[in-house]
Amino acid sequence: MSATTPAHYAYWPTRLPHSITVPATSVWENLAINARRYPDKTALVFMGRSTSYKELCDGTERMAAYLHSLGVQKGDRVILLMQNTQQLVLAHYAIFRANAVVVPVNPMNMAEELKHYITDAGAKVAITTADLAPELAKASNGLPAGQGLEHMVVTQFTDAFDAGVQGPDAPPESWRNWLLSEREPAQLQGGTVHAWTEALACTDAPPAHTAGRDDMAVLPYTSGTTGQPKGCIHLHRSINHNAVAGSYWGTGTSESVVLAVVPMFHITGMVSVLHAAIYMGATIVVMPRWDRELAGRLISHYQVTSWTNIPTMVIDLLGSPNFASFDLSSLKYIGGGGAAMPQAVAQRLLEQYGLRFCEGYGLTETAAPTHSNPPDRPKQQCLGIPFMSTDARVVNPDTGEEVPQGEQGEIVVHGPEIFEGYWQRPDATAQAFMEIDGKRFFRTGDLGRVDEDGYFFITDRLKRMINASGFKVWPAEVEALMFRHPAIQEACVISTRDAYRGESVKAVVVLRAGHENTTEEEIVQWCRDNMAVYKAPRSVLFVPALPKSGSGKVMWRMLQEQENAPK
Repeated sequence: MSATTPAHYAYWPTRLPHSITVPATSVWENLAINARRYPDKTALVFMGRSTSYKELCDGTERMAAYLHSLGVQKGDRVILLMQNTQQLVLAHYAIFRANAVVVPVNPMNMAEELKHYITDAGAKVAITTADLAPELAKASNGLPAGQGLEHMVVTQFTDAFDAGVQGPDAPPESWRNWLLSEREPAQLQGGTVHAWTEALACTDAPPAHTAGRDDMAVLPYTSGTTGQPKGCIHLHRSINHNAVAGSYWGTGTSESVVLAVVPMFHITGMVSVLHAAIYMGATIVVMPRWDRELAGRLISHYQVTSWTNIPTMVIDLLGSPNFASFDLSSLKYIGGGGAAMPQAVAQRLLEQYGLRFCEGYGLTETAAPTHSNPPDRPKQQCLGIPFMSTDARVVNPDTGEEVPQGEQGEIVVHGPEIFEGYWQRPDATAQAFMEIDGKRFFRTGDLGRVDEDGYFFITDRLKRMINASGFKVWPAEVEALMFRHPAIQEACVISTRDAYRGESVKAVVVLRAGHENTTEEEIVQWCRDNMAVYKAPRSVLFVPALPKSGSGKVMWRMLQEQENAPK
């Protein structure tokens, strides 16, 4: 982007400004304002039960008062470990209401992984569901005295819906045991487990709401090349920028009906779906996880207008034997990211429904989008154009000089949605930014190019990362966990092609002496038991030694190139 008019402004939606003013208020205020504006309007639909804006906001006040009674103070980090539920939304905004910080954690994580979120964030309080509470308690109980959780608020799924739900909202039969079964209470050593219903019945007055634009709002974690995940410091203003901008970009209004099926513990579901919808005063139809038949029924019944997703969901829905019975005519906006939408599928959406799939691009560090395709003029398999208020460039990663149009370089971004830095990691923060023209640019680590219209395309990754159905898998983190297996001497994790997921995880393993009889199945099962299932290798290749450089570093690129070579 130069001093001249940026090329992509020629394709900018004419109804929209190039930049916006970020609210000075907290993210919670967006809910409070709409609870006054539309008290009886449906904010959430979850498994057939509707919650109004006033009910939701009142619930956040009571939960915030309870958190305060547990000792939660301004700026404290509170872990939120849940699938998409009505409770996640209420808890998320209750943490904001208590002037505290949401630490959203992927429910797929196992105890060994969860320990890091507790200790690194310094969290003493967590809110979770009964199915996940035992694993979180196991993590906390495995920590040295004084480092674990002091309080855990635990909800049953049926605290928020009726077990006998029928009709279009009825959950798949395969979910019934997961959603409806009573769970054994988790045991928290040196701490207390609290029932959600008890917390929500709190009659104490909540603390004064003093959080504003410059206070920390969320601390989502992102992995990387160095193993352990790093917390990304997002203030209320960076979250609010993309919530407001995202609502405008997707032609959102208070009459929008949004399907929330991408996980709201992830930055896209959190900001582009949850925060944007609450800011608008829209209705959110919540799905706890993906099921194509349920999604088809919910879109049809609730006349969903906006659906942010990952492409594999669209591919799956189109493949349903009941697809002809679904009514998608209400959809006005469909888009997402995480993986490229196959051209043939995008074409089918356009020809059958007049829907242009709008891909976007962003990272945990950028509160979701830094780029998005204009809904009126998207390009397929393209990141889109720089988002509102955003200066994005493709530069030489060594010098920071902008490269000529069409040439490959590193994508760097500057804008109000960029995070402040990594939590307690000044070294990593310094490496993540470069100064260009007196401005602080975040280095995405992705290589890309810009076409003649100013649209950005990704070409490669500087950082080592595997993209499995939109879930980002960082090999160094998987390797660090695999080294705990008693039979593994060395492991190198690479990607392998997968017709459905795009990429899958593969481990190249050297076994320890005396463990030569260890099988691929044993390694795969151990990994599934000890890490989030999306990270676990789906295949294992045993080798006598890993290729090493002169300095002794594993040459993962060589193994990756061998894997990618035509078979």
